Amino acid sequence: MTDPQGPRDPQGAQGPQDPQEAAPRPYPVHWEADVVLRDGGIAHIRPIGPDDAGRLVDFYEKVSDESKYYRFFAPYPRLSDRDVHRFTHHDYDDRVGLAATVGGEFIATVRYDRTDEQGRAASGAAGTSAEVAFLVQDAHQGRGVASALLEHIAAVARERGILHFTADVLPANSKMVKVFTDAGYTQRRSFADGVVHLDLDLEPTAESVQVMRSREHRAEARSMQRLLRPESVAVIGAGRRPGGVGRTLLRNIAAGGFTGRLYAVNHSFTTDTDLDGVPGFRSVREIAARGESVDLAVVAVPAGQVPQAVADCGEAGVRGLVVVAAGYSETGPEGRERQRELVRLARGHGMRLIGPNAFGVLNTAPSVRLNASLSPGMPHQGRLGLFTQSGSIGIALLSGLHRRGAGPSTFVSAGNRADVSGNDLLQFWQDDPDTDAVLMYLESFGNPRKFSRLARRTAAAKPVVVVKGALHSGSVPAGHAVPVTRIPDSTVSALFRQAGVIRVDTVTELLDAGLLLALQPLPAGDRLAILGNSESLGLLTYDAARTAGLRPTAPLDLTTSAAPADFAAALTRALADPATDAVVVTAIPRVTADAPAPGATGTLDGVPDEGDDPVLADTLRRAAAGDKPVVVVHLALETFAERLGAPGGEGARLPAYRAPDRAVGSLAEAARYAAWRAGAAEPGRVPAFDDIQEAAAAEDVRRLLPPGSPPQGVTLADADAAALLARYGVTVRRALPAPGPDAAVAAAESIGYPVALKATAPHLRHRPDLGGVRLDLADEGDLRRAYEELTAQLGGPAELLPVVQAMAPRGVDTVIRAGVDPAAGAVLSFGLAGPPSELLGDLAHRLVPATDRDAADLVRSIKAAPLLFGWRGAEPVDTGALEELLLRVSLLADDLPEVVAVRLDPVVVAPRGLTVLAATVRLAPPPARTDLGPRALSLF
Repeated sequence: MTDPQGPRDPQGAQGPQDPQEAAPRPYPVHWEADVVLRDGGIAHIRPIGPDDAGRLVDFYEKVSDESKYYRFFAPYPRLSDRDVHRFTHHDYDDRVGLAATVGGEFIATVRYDRTDEQGRAASGAAGTSAEVAFLVQDAHQGRGVASALLEHIAAVARERGILHFTADVLPANSKMVKVFTDAGYTQRRSFADGVVHLDLDLEPTAESVQVMRSREHRAEARSMQRLLRPESVAVIGAGRRPGGVGRTLLRNIAAGGFTGRLYAVNHSFTTDTDLDGVPGFRSVREIAARGESVDLAVVAVPAGQVPQAVADCGEAGVRGLVVVAAGYSETGPEGRERQRELVRLARGHGMRLIGPNAFGVLNTAPSVRLNASLSPGMPHQGRLGLFTQSGSIGIALLSGLHRRGAGPSTFVSAGNRADVSGNDLLQFWQDDPDTDAVLMYLESFGNPRKFSRLARRTAAAKPVVVVKGALHSGSVPAGHAVPVTRIPDSTVSALFRQAGVIRVDTVTELLDAGLLLALQPLPAGDRLAILGNSESLGLLTYDAARTAGLRPTAPLDLTTSAAPADFAAALTRALADPATDAVVVTAIPRVTADAPAPGATGTLDGVPDEGDDPVLADTLRRAAAGDKPVVVVHLALETFAERLGAPGGEGARLPAYRAPDRAVGSLAEAARYAAWRAGAAEPGRVPAFDDIQEAAAAEDVRRLLPPGSPPQGVTLADADAAALLARYGVTVRRALPAPGPDAAVAAAESIGYPVALKATAPHLRHRPDLGGVRLDLADEGDLRRAYEELTAQLGGPAELLPVVQAMAPRGVDTVIRAGVDPAAGAVLSFGLAGPPSELLGDLAHRLVPATDRDAADLVRSIKAAPLLFGWRGAEPVDTGALEELLLRVSLLADDLPEVVAVRLDPVVVAPRGLTVLAATVRLAPPPARTDLGPRALSLF
């Protein structure tokens, strides 16, 4: 591909003929980014500067003659001094160059030069196009480097007012043609003089965003695979003597049966060191010098020695790191900076990092069997993906699964999560064939928008269950170097609900729900059968099911003398019943005339030992095999849960619970998730209303929020707010000022009686309890008396700011809000006006843009929803009109990011139609959107 001033120059120039050698802008540090490549490795993208001359020459020498020919359309074996100057001196505006680096060395470059419509060199606003050219080192071709650079150089160009890229490519250079054609941008393509000419519009399209996110998914999943499925592991810091963190990790990996190569590394080792059969080396570079590679390094040295260990790993080509050392962000500002440097060092060498302060990672697959953690035993192989930010919670999860005969597929305890986070694991688990359900304990969000997007995509294929910790602390736990988003808990719940995430409150509930979802099929509905050998336990289960929102039938009591065959017959009948979606089996120790005395051992004719019933467990597993979920509630059967959930044996593996509320709570979550998933198969749509005037509304916003407006924004005058809302088809009922009784009468006569008289002073708005509203004023006499009473009780007109408004049809008073959370984005809220929403917090939330399904759910998900649907014989209100209004407000908030707050209060919803009586709109410079830009890893 040509460069505007390369050997084949469309402008006919052969030297540095840049249009004006104006003073360059300051170095744009915000253009720097770490990106995950197609193979899971990492490259650092940054602007090229004058200090890069040596790196550029070294890079160019490693590029093949063929690649150079494709770049310059002519043999070009070496760069001249003038070339090096041209390619390293940029003004970061009209001329920009970016490099992808690994280990500080260039592996690819891209450059654009601004041009006008005729393709001539241009500067500033005179040119909205640019010619772009790439060069990728041959050893790194096929890793997706050029695609990542295109995303970033396009974002830079848009920032500098460039709207189009042009490129000339030789037809034989099919890889580069594919980079452009696969990017998803609107493009035009032509062929002339033996060259393919491409013209790309740089405005992101739905296709380009989808392409970027698909690449992100594949790359980040691959980067996790490199960490969780290594073929070789080195433990750095393993000592000669037993004990110590490094030696413990080495022992756990070896004892767990790791199927790959294992090395011990310690700088104090001598030649031919051997630790219990594991070869020892002084450094990872010694391993590489023998021609052997290390996929994963577990770093267990003190924090002060970690940088050298990581640098050695980078030079030796290690692919990923687990850093268990503490002494980073959890210790304060100095530790936080030390942590950032650690991440920069690891990523600079192309490595992902779990930790620091990590508990470790596990993979129970027979082909891997990796226990690179501080867990002393290898867990059972299971189908659950586990992620936690806390080592102690990780221990609790693994222990809880073990006691119930279950285990994880893979487990990551990320510690300070300086690099790898739950978002990365979601990318991996979505397509992991060994994982059926995902369990996550989260204490902080680094990127809530991305989490919502990834969780929704994963939940469409397999359940995602989350405990969100640190709800009320107002900050993130020590060591979690992420922005303090302070997302309200209600917004978190909305984010989870809309994404199909099952949110639970405790680690116990996390395990309860996870086991059910991993071991049993999803219920088709909420109809529940209950059977067992304890009438009291059955009744408790029935009550718990009703409380959880399920529809149970009357419990079937088999009596305490029921034999396993009785359980099997009853369970078989219940599962065959088309009116049953799920079954709960309750079990206590069987009581028969031949039962052993308390404390005795042995069995009599199949009667179980006290605290165990293996025959019943095996019988239930065989009878439960099918397409409906079965769970067991048991008391005084200590080993029953492990027998029911253990791998192997005949029949289904059954989740077992020690309390009815835990069992039916998990079933209720599974039923709600199943309903969400069924709806996700046919997602709602974001409607397009023909009467919306988006361009005119955007112009209104530019006029009302001029450059230089205060960061906190401006609250619009009532007339301006009403005009802006009208652009989106939202009509606010007109209210006329009434500074005196005569003005009030004149206003009423222009509107028509009956009218309402309202005080609009800020301290009286939305406070009907203070008496600032007078309704149904039928004539002038009523209005004058009401005016006199209002001003006598609450103050003069100048203080009350009274208005006159036409009466609205009777209905239910509701409130609609839209606001922008800096982390989660725009949120749409709905509730009933007054005490239900303000005192009781009965509000429902959805993230914007809302679909028609979201709007319908929003209306029905508040606790007071029955008031909208004819409660106690009242006439139902027009929920169709209400849903349309919600969708219009959602579109307003989505289309105009400067609209940071909207409040319609009250919205009176009548049996036919609705009326918006008051509206408040606030404009402000919008928070930066990071989810629509080029792919980049966060560095907090």
